Amino acid sequence: MSWEWENVEGDWDRFKTNIKQHWDKLTDEHLVSIAGKRSLLVKRIQEAYGISHEEAEEQIRLFEGKNRSTDGANSPH
Repeated sequence: MSWEWENVEGDWDRFKTNIKQHWDKLTDEHLVSIAGKRSLLVKRIQEAYGISHEEAEEQIRLFEGKNRSTDGANSPH
């Protein structure tokens, strides 16, 4: 992937606010347990929304695309 997920993992505290806004069914406990790990985010989205692995992956790809240009730095809170 061209957008580096390591940016999210490395600055999880900043990105988890955006992730919580995007996937509001994720709880604070989910976000703590995910700790920036993409594979865990996929799993938690699947569980919280009752969707397939592929659909969760697609949602994350769309999220990545939305955050690519700003690298998350200027996202509204």
